[in-house]
Amino acid sequence: MTLFWIICAALLLVALPFVVWPLLRKTVVSNKVLRDAANLDILRDQASELEADLNNELLTPSSFEQGRRELQVRLLEEVKTIEQPVVVLGNPARLLAIVLMVLIPLASVALYLKIGNPGAMLPQQDTAEGFSLLRSDAALQELEAKLVKHPDNADGWLILARSYTELQRFTEAVRAYGYLVKLMPNESHIWTSYADVLAMKNNQSLSGEPTQFINKALQLDPENTTALALIGSSDMERGDYVAAITHWQKLVSLLPADYPQIQMIQDGINQARIFLSKQKGGKEMLAKLSAANPPAAESSEKSVANPALAITGRVSLSPALRAQASPDDVVYILARAAEGPKMPLAVIRKQVKDLPMDFVLDDSMAMQPQLKLSGFGQVVVVARVSKTGSPMGQAGDLEGAGGSVKPGSKGLKISIDTVVK
Repeated sequence: MTLFWIICAALLLVALPFVVWPLLRKTVVSNKVLRDAANLDILRDQASELEADLNNELLTPSSFEQGRRELQVRLLEEVKTIEQPVVVLGNPARLLAIVLMVLIPLASVALYLKIGNPGAMLPQQDTAEGFSLLRSDAALQELEAKLVKHPDNADGWLILARSYTELQRFTEAVRAYGYLVKLMPNESHIWTSYADVLAMKNNQSLSGEPTQFINKALQLDPENTTALALIGSSDMERGDYVAAITHWQKLVSLLPADYPQIQMIQDGINQARIFLSKQKGGKEMLAKLSAANPPAAESSEKSVANPALAITGRVSLSPALRAQASPDDVVYILARAAEGPKMPLAVIRKQVKDLPMDFVLDDSMAMQPQLKLSGFGQVVVVARVSKTGSPMGQAGDLEGAGGSVKPGSKGLKISIDTVVK
């Protein structure tokens, strides 16, 4: 930010001389002197004309002498300052120059602060998927200091926790989520994130406290899909394959058939079935599970989407990043709540070769019945080229966001122009 203002000051110093110097150089000669000089020129021209008429015999010598005497009289009467020095008056433009030297810099700064965006020059601070993420130590320390003075600022703790998670500083993220659950004890997604970062801190192990936190999240929201995914992994870690199958089957029932990672979840269920079948009495348990959870019949009823609340737009890939994307790379276009759960509210799966393309996001693409696009006042639309095929952002993915908009917004323009760090 300091460098930005230094550059601005340098540009002003370059520009000011072009405005001020002509005003400082300007001089004003006395009007009386200028008038007498003009009269003198006129009389000289008239004298030259008399001589020319005499030479051309248009005037007689007596007429010539009479005309010359008249010019001499007029010279004495009309030209008073011939022998006087030129009088230079004071320069009234000098005051204007001084005023402009002060006014232009002040007006430039005031105008920028009014219509510009000073925050855009802050180092390493950006917005990702609707949540402010701080990436510099200075910004994180500044937020930490503010939270010491205002420890009840839940939004601040949420930003801090997610920023540390994004930077994979899991010890600090755990500490931040520890404060956050005290302020927001009834938020299922907060407990889920707390469990996730604690597991990452504990060498990706969900045993112990992480599992307790996941169970707390499921008590608050039994259909929390992220919590169901995590508790199934915890069940597998403990060797409780029956619980893993049960939790993951419930997860599958809550997800749309075209959910990008649903096959991975099915593979996990099949793996749990294989492990269970090798245990004593496992085959009998599998038979009971199959009887209790027969394959669900595909529902013919589709979600009814209100076209007025659909979000439309166009996604393109920045020319600068085309070399980093393969035509077969997966592209996800998704909408998330600007504030609230991280689970996508609507998602479209395409490929790079389909770009540029128009898109429509609506309630028919909801991944959970209780989390629909129309249920949130502000959402963020994100387009991502996934290098791994996962809808979750990973380092090396290519991404673009359309900012926070209301459901029903039309004509969004999203350029995939950023490499995820």
